[in-house]
Amino acid sequence: MTQSLRQAALLFPFLMLLAACSPPAEDQSQTASSEAESQPESVTWRFALEEIEGSVQDTYAQEFKRRIESRSDGAITVEVYPYGSLGSSSQITEMLQSGALELAFASPGHLADAIPEVGVFTLHFVLSDDDAVNRQVLSDPELHALLQPPYRDQDLELLGVVQEGWMVWSGDRALRSPADFDGFKIRTMTSPILVESYRAYGANPTPMPYSEVYSGLQLGQIDGQVNPIFAIEEMSFYEEQDYLTSGRHAQFVTTLAGSQSWFESLDESTRAMIEEVRDELVEWIDREQQRFNAERLDTILEAGGTQWVELDEDERDVFRQASLGVRETYVEQAGERGREVLDTFLALVEKHQD
Repeated sequence: MTQSLRQAALLFPFLMLLAACSPPAEDQSQTASSEAESQPESVTWRFALEEIEGSVQDTYAQEFKRRIESRSDGAITVEVYPYGSLGSSSQITEMLQSGALELAFASPGHLADAIPEVGVFTLHFVLSDDDAVNRQVLSDPELHALLQPPYRDQDLELLGVVQEGWMVWSGDRALRSPADFDGFKIRTMTSPILVESYRAYGANPTPMPYSEVYSGLQLGQIDGQVNPIFAIEEMSFYEEQDYLTSGRHAQFVTTLAGSQSWFESLDESTRAMIEEVRDELVEWIDREQQRFNAERLDTILEAGGTQWVELDEDERDVFRQASLGVRETYVEQAGERGREVLDTFLALVEKHQD
Protein backbone atom coordinates (compact mmCIF):
# COMPACT_ATOMS: atom_id res chain seq x y z
CA MET A 1 0.00 0.00 0.00
CA THR A 2 1.38 3.41 -0.92
CA GLN A 3 1.85 6.14 1.70
CA SER A 4 -1.11 8.21 0.35
CA LEU A 5 -3.43 5.19 0.57
CA ARG A 6 -2.30 4.44 4.10
CA GLN A 7 -3.03 8.09 5.09
CA ALA A 8 -6.50 7.92 3.51
CA ALA A 9 -7.25 4.67 5.34
CA LEU A 10 -6.29 6.25 8.66
CA LEU A 11 -8.29 9.44 7.96
CA PHE A 12 -11.50 7.65 6.84
CA PRO A 13 -12.67 6.52 10.34
CA PHE A 14 -12.10 10.06 11.70
CA LEU A 15 -14.19 11.64 8.90
CA MET A 16 -16.98 9.12 9.50
CA LEU A 17 -16.99 9.94 13.23
CA LEU A 18 -17.09 13.70 12.50
CA ALA A 19 -20.02 13.24 10.12
CA ALA A 20 -21.90 11.19 12.70
CA CYS A 21 -21.44 13.89 15.32
CA SER A 22 -22.55 16.77 13.05
CA PRO A 23 -26.25 17.72 13.03
CA PRO A 24 -28.15 17.57 9.75
CA ALA A 25 -28.33 20.73 7.66
CA GLU A 26 -31.91 21.29 8.80
CA ASP A 27 -30.83 21.09 12.48
CA GLN A 28 -27.98 23.53 11.80
CA SER A 29 -30.48 26.00 10.35
CA GLN A 30 -32.73 25.64 13.39
CA THR A 31 -29.77 26.15 15.76
CA ALA A 32 -28.74 29.36 13.97
CA SER A 33 -32.33 30.59 14.07
CA SER A 34 -32.58 29.80 17.79
CA GLU A 35 -29.35 31.66 18.53
CA ALA A 36 -30.61 34.70 16.61
CA GLU A 37 -33.86 34.67 18.56
CA SER A 38 -31.97 34.53 21.87
CA GLN A 39 -30.09 37.75 21.04
CA PRO A 40 -31.80 40.79 22.65
CA GLU A 41 -33.50 43.12 20.19
CA SER A 42 -31.74 46.48 19.85
CA VAL A 43 -33.90 49.47 20.75
CA THR A 44 -33.38 53.24 20.90
CA TRP A 45 -34.72 55.49 23.65
CA ARG A 46 -34.97 59.20 22.83
CA PHE A 47 -34.24 61.49 25.79
CA ALA A 48 -35.07 65.21 25.41
CA LEU A 49 -33.67 68.00 27.59
CA GLU A 50 -34.86 71.46 28.57
CA GLU A 51 -31.25 72.67 28.69
CA ILE A 52 -28.31 72.90 26.30
CA GLU A 53 -25.25 70.64 26.01
CA GLY A 54 -22.95 70.88 29.01
CA SER A 55 -25.79 71.69 31.42
CA VAL A 56 -26.83 69.83 34.56
CA GLN A 57 -29.60 68.05 32.66
CA ASP A 58 -27.16 67.06 29.91
CA THR A 59 -24.70 65.75 32.50
CA TYR A 60 -27.48 63.67 34.07
CA ALA A 61 -28.69 62.36 30.70
CA GLN A 62 -25.19 61.39 29.55
CA GLU A 63 -24.55 59.44 32.75
CA PHE A 64 -28.00 57.81 32.53
CA LYS A 65 -27.18 56.87 28.93
CA ARG A 66 -23.79 55.40 29.90
CA ARG A 67 -25.21 53.23 32.66
CA ILE A 68 -28.25 52.01 30.72
CA GLU A 69 -26.23 51.11 27.64
CA SER A 70 -23.62 49.32 29.76
CA ARG A 71 -26.14 47.29 31.77
CA SER A 72 -28.13 46.32 28.71
CA ASP A 73 -24.92 45.12 26.99
CA GLY A 74 -25.58 47.56 24.18
CA ALA A 75 -29.10 46.30 23.46
CA ILE A 76 -30.45 49.73 24.42
CA THR A 77 -29.16 52.94 22.86
CA VAL A 78 -30.09 56.26 24.47
CA GLU A 79 -30.11 59.29 22.16
CA VAL A 80 -29.92 62.64 23.98
CA TYR A 81 -31.52 65.73 22.44
CA PRO A 82 -30.42 69.11 23.92
CA TYR A 83 -32.82 72.03 24.22
CA GLY A 84 -33.70 73.60 20.91
CA SER A 85 -33.27 70.47 18.82
CA LEU A 86 -36.88 69.31 19.26
CA GLY A 87 -38.78 72.43 20.30
CA SER A 88 -39.82 74.25 23.46
CA SER A 89 -40.35 72.64 26.87
CA SER A 90 -44.10 72.43 26.31
CA GLN A 91 -43.62 70.86 22.88
CA ILE A 92 -41.22 68.29 24.34
CA THR A 93 -43.80 67.32 26.96
CA GLU A 94 -46.48 66.97 24.28
CA MET A 95 -44.17 64.66 22.31
CA LEU A 96 -43.64 62.61 25.46
CA GLN A 97 -47.39 62.34 26.05
CA SER A 98 -47.97 61.16 22.47
CA GLY A 99 -45.21 58.53 22.66
CA ALA A 100 -42.98 60.30 20.12
CA LEU A 101 -40.31 60.41 22.87
CA GLU A 102 -39.49 57.86 25.54
CA LEU A 103 -37.85 60.14 28.13
CA ALA A 104 -37.64 63.85 28.87
CA PHE A 105 -37.10 66.37 31.61
CA ALA A 106 -40.35 68.17 32.42
CA SER A 107 -39.94 71.12 34.76
CA PRO A 108 -42.77 72.16 37.09
CA GLY A 109 -42.39 75.72 35.86
CA HIS A 110 -44.33 74.80 32.71
CA LEU A 111 -45.75 71.38 33.64
CA ALA A 112 -47.91 72.92 36.38
CA ASP A 113 -50.17 74.23 33.63
CA ALA A 114 -51.26 70.61 33.03
CA ILE A 115 -50.44 69.08 36.44
CA PRO A 116 -51.13 71.73 39.11
CA GLU A 117 -49.85 69.45 41.89
CA VAL A 118 -46.22 69.82 40.72
CA GLY A 119 -46.49 73.54 41.41
CA VAL A 120 -45.41 72.59 44.94
CA PHE A 121 -41.81 72.55 43.64
CA THR A 122 -42.08 76.20 42.59
CA LEU A 123 -43.30 77.48 45.97
CA HIS A 124 -40.82 79.66 47.84
CA PHE A 125 -39.31 78.78 51.22
CA VAL A 126 -40.70 75.24 51.44
CA LEU A 127 -37.36 73.42 51.12
CA SER A 128 -34.63 73.11 53.73
CA ASP A 129 -31.44 75.18 53.58
CA ASP A 130 -29.61 71.84 53.71
CA ASP A 131 -29.01 70.22 50.30
CA ALA A 132 -28.75 66.73 51.84
CA VAL A 133 -32.21 67.11 53.41
CA ASN A 134 -33.67 68.32 50.13
CA ARG A 135 -32.14 65.37 48.31
CA GLN A 136 -33.88 62.98 50.70
CA VAL A 137 -37.20 64.81 50.43
CA LEU A 138 -37.24 64.96 46.64
CA SER A 139 -36.41 61.26 46.28
CA ASP A 140 -38.82 60.09 49.01
CA PRO A 141 -41.15 57.30 47.72
CA GLU A 142 -44.09 58.77 49.65
CA LEU A 143 -43.91 62.01 47.68
CA HIS A 144 -43.51 60.16 44.38
CA ALA A 145 -46.51 57.96 45.13
CA LEU A 146 -48.69 61.05 45.64
CA LEU A 147 -47.54 62.66 42.41
CA GLN A 148 -47.67 59.57 40.18
CA PRO A 149 -51.49 59.55 39.64
CA PRO A 150 -51.68 63.11 38.21
CA TYR A 151 -48.73 62.30 35.93
CA ARG A 152 -50.52 59.21 34.67
CA ASP A 153 -53.66 61.27 34.12
CA GLN A 154 -51.53 63.15 31.56
CA ASP A 155 -50.11 59.97 29.94
CA LEU A 156 -46.77 60.46 31.72
CA GLU A 157 -44.77 58.31 34.12
CA LEU A 158 -42.94 60.11 36.92
CA LEU A 159 -39.48 58.51 37.16
CA GLY A 160 -37.55 60.96 39.32
CA VAL A 161 -37.22 64.44 40.80
CA VAL A 162 -33.88 66.22 40.32
CA GLN A 163 -32.61 69.37 42.05
CA GLU A 164 -30.33 71.60 39.97
CA GLY A 165 -29.32 74.27 42.44
CA TRP A 166 -30.57 77.38 44.22
CA MET A 167 -32.42 79.92 42.13
CA VAL A 168 -30.75 83.33 41.86
CA TRP A 169 -32.31 86.66 40.87
CA SER A 170 -30.51 88.85 38.34
CA GLY A 171 -31.23 92.49 37.61
CA ASP A 172 -29.97 96.02 37.16
CA ARG A 173 -30.03 96.44 40.94
CA ALA A 174 -29.69 94.30 44.06
CA LEU A 175 -33.04 92.77 45.06
CA ARG A 176 -32.76 92.90 48.85
CA SER A 177 -36.42 93.48 49.72
CA PRO A 178 -39.90 93.28 48.14
CA ALA A 179 -39.63 97.06 47.67
CA ASP A 180 -36.81 96.44 45.19
CA PHE A 181 -39.19 94.27 43.17
CA ASP A 182 -41.77 97.03 42.82
CA GLY A 183 -42.72 97.08 39.12
CA PHE A 184 -39.69 94.91 38.29
CA LYS A 185 -40.32 92.90 35.10
CA ILE A 186 -38.93 89.47 35.95
CA ARG A 187 -39.02 86.63 33.47
CA THR A 188 -40.71 83.50 34.80
CA MET A 189 -41.84 80.21 33.39
CA THR A 190 -45.57 79.87 32.72
CA SER A 191 -46.49 78.26 36.07
CA PRO A 192 -49.36 80.18 37.72
CA ILE A 193 -47.67 79.62 41.10
CA LEU A 194 -44.46 81.27 39.91
CA VAL A 195 -46.43 84.21 38.58
CA GLU A 196 -48.27 84.59 41.91
CA SER A 197 -45.01 84.22 43.87
CA TYR A 198 -43.51 87.28 42.21
CA ARG A 199 -46.71 89.27 42.35
CA ALA A 200 -46.56 88.70 46.11
CA TYR A 201 -43.22 90.56 46.08
CA GLY A 202 -44.66 93.42 44.03
CA ALA A 203 -42.94 92.41 40.80
CA ASN A 204 -44.35 92.31 37.30
CA PRO A 205 -43.86 88.61 36.35
CA THR A 206 -43.39 88.12 32.60
CA PRO A 207 -43.58 84.55 31.24
CA MET A 208 -41.18 84.05 28.34
CA PRO A 209 -39.60 81.03 26.57
CA TYR A 210 -36.12 80.17 27.84
CA SER A 211 -34.61 80.69 24.40
CA GLU A 212 -35.82 84.32 24.32
CA VAL A 213 -34.53 85.45 27.72
CA TYR A 214 -31.16 86.82 26.54
CA SER A 215 -32.70 88.95 23.81
CA GLY A 216 -35.44 89.99 26.25
CA LEU A 217 -32.76 91.34 28.60
CA GLN A 218 -30.90 93.02 25.74
CA LEU A 219 -34.00 94.76 24.40
CA GLY A 220 -35.32 95.77 27.81
CA GLN A 221 -38.45 93.63 27.50
CA ILE A 222 -37.62 92.29 30.96
CA ASP A 223 -35.58 93.79 33.81
CA GLY A 224 -34.28 90.50 35.14
CA GLN A 225 -34.74 86.76 35.40
CA VAL A 226 -34.36 83.90 37.87
CA ASN A 227 -32.37 80.71 37.31
CA PRO A 228 -29.67 78.62 38.98
CA ILE A 229 -26.15 80.00 38.55
CA PHE A 230 -25.02 77.40 36.00
CA ALA A 231 -27.86 78.42 33.65
CA ILE A 232 -27.16 82.14 34.11
CA GLU A 233 -23.56 81.52 33.10
CA GLU A 234 -24.04 79.09 30.22
CA MET A 235 -26.80 81.24 28.66
CA SER A 236 -24.72 84.42 29.25
CA PHE A 237 -27.60 86.18 31.02
CA TYR A 238 -25.11 87.79 33.40
CA GLU A 239 -23.64 89.80 30.52
CA GLU A 240 -26.82 91.91 30.50
CA GLN A 241 -27.20 92.16 34.30
CA ASP A 242 -25.34 94.14 36.96
CA TYR A 243 -26.37 92.17 40.05
CA LEU A 244 -26.97 88.58 41.08
CA THR A 245 -28.97 88.22 44.32
CA SER A 246 -29.12 84.95 46.22
CA GLY A 247 -32.08 84.64 48.58
CA ARG A 248 -32.03 80.81 48.70
CA HIS A 249 -35.79 81.03 48.30
CA ALA A 250 -36.17 77.97 46.07
CA GLN A 251 -34.25 75.30 44.24
CA PHE A 252 -34.65 74.75 40.53
CA VAL A 253 -36.32 71.36 40.48
CA THR A 254 -37.11 69.31 37.40
CA THR A 255 -38.77 65.95 36.96
CA LEU A 256 -37.61 63.02 34.90
CA ALA A 257 -40.65 61.69 33.06
CA GLY A 258 -41.32 58.87 30.67
CA SER A 259 -44.04 58.22 28.15
CA GLN A 260 -46.58 56.17 30.08
CA SER A 261 -47.38 53.88 27.13
CA TRP A 262 -43.66 53.24 26.59
CA PHE A 263 -42.93 52.55 30.26
CA GLU A 264 -45.86 50.15 30.57
CA SER A 265 -44.64 48.25 27.51
CA LEU A 266 -41.30 47.46 29.16
CA ASP A 267 -40.69 44.14 30.84
CA GLU A 268 -40.21 44.02 34.60
CA SER A 269 -36.42 43.67 34.48
CA THR A 270 -36.03 46.72 32.22
CA ARG A 271 -38.23 48.85 34.49
CA ALA A 272 -36.16 47.69 37.46
CA MET A 273 -32.96 48.66 35.65
CA ILE A 274 -34.29 52.19 35.01
CA GLU A 275 -35.32 52.61 38.65
CA GLU A 276 -31.98 51.26 39.85
CA VAL A 277 -30.03 53.74 37.70
CA ARG A 278 -32.32 56.58 38.81
CA ASP A 279 -31.72 55.76 42.48
CA GLU A 280 -27.96 55.65 41.95
CA LEU A 281 -28.00 59.08 40.29
CA VAL A 282 -29.78 60.90 43.15
CA GLU A 283 -26.65 61.63 45.17
CA TRP A 284 -24.40 61.67 42.09
CA ILE A 285 -26.26 64.49 40.32
CA ASP A 286 -26.60 66.50 43.53
CA ARG A 287 -22.81 66.55 43.89
CA GLU A 288 -22.49 67.46 40.22
CA GLN A 289 -24.95 70.36 40.39
CA GLN A 290 -23.19 71.81 43.44
CA ARG A 291 -19.87 71.63 41.59
CA PHE A 292 -21.40 73.14 38.43
CA ASN A 293 -22.93 76.08 40.26
CA ALA A 294 -19.80 76.84 42.31
CA GLU A 295 -17.54 76.76 39.24
CA ARG A 296 -19.91 78.82 37.09
CA LEU A 297 -20.20 81.50 39.80
CA ASP A 298 -16.41 81.79 39.81
CA THR A 299 -16.50 82.19 36.01
CA ILE A 300 -19.06 85.01 36.25
CA LEU A 301 -17.22 86.88 38.99
CA GLU A 302 -13.86 86.51 37.26
CA ALA A 303 -15.34 88.06 34.11
CA GLY A 304 -16.14 91.21 36.13
CA GLY A 305 -19.03 93.58 35.77
CA THR A 306 -21.49 91.61 37.90
CA GLN A 307 -21.86 91.95 41.67
CA TRP A 308 -22.85 89.03 43.91
CA VAL A 309 -25.30 89.77 46.73
CA GLU A 310 -26.32 87.28 49.40
CA LEU A 311 -29.30 88.05 51.62
CA ASP A 312 -28.96 87.69 55.38
CA GLU A 313 -31.54 85.82 57.47
CA ASP A 314 -33.52 88.94 58.35
CA GLU A 315 -33.81 89.90 54.68
CA ARG A 316 -34.80 86.36 53.74
CA ASP A 317 -37.45 86.32 56.44
CA VAL A 318 -39.21 89.34 54.90
CA PHE A 319 -39.52 87.44 51.62
CA ARG A 320 -40.54 84.29 53.47
CA GLN A 321 -43.44 86.07 55.14
CA ALA A 322 -44.51 87.63 51.84
CA SER A 323 -44.54 84.22 50.16
CA LEU A 324 -46.78 82.38 52.65
CA GLY A 325 -50.07 83.46 51.08
CA VAL A 326 -49.10 81.82 47.78
CA ARG A 327 -49.42 78.42 49.44
CA GLU A 328 -53.18 78.95 49.63
CA THR A 329 -53.20 79.96 45.97
CA TYR A 330 -51.46 76.67 45.21
CA VAL A 331 -54.10 74.70 47.12
CA GLU A 332 -56.90 76.56 45.32
CA GLN A 333 -55.38 75.59 41.97
CA ALA A 334 -54.30 72.04 42.83
CA GLY A 335 -57.33 71.08 44.94
CA GLU A 336 -57.44 68.57 47.76
CA ARG A 337 -54.81 66.39 46.15
CA GLY A 338 -52.57 69.45 46.04
CA ARG A 339 -53.19 70.13 49.72
CA GLU A 340 -52.14 66.57 50.51
CA VAL A 341 -49.00 66.98 48.41
CA LEU A 342 -48.08 70.24 50.18
CA ASP A 343 -48.74 68.87 53.66
CA THR A 344 -46.71 65.75 52.87
CA PHE A 345 -43.90 67.82 51.38
CA LEU A 346 -43.59 70.04 54.46
CA ALA A 347 -43.81 67.01 56.78
CA LEU A 348 -41.02 65.26 54.87
CA VAL A 349 -38.77 68.33 55.15
CA GLU A 350 -39.33 68.31 58.91
CA LYS A 351 -38.84 64.55 59.13
CA HIS A 352 -35.52 64.50 57.25
CA GLN A 353 -34.18 67.48 59.21
CA ASP A 354 -34.52 65.57 62.49
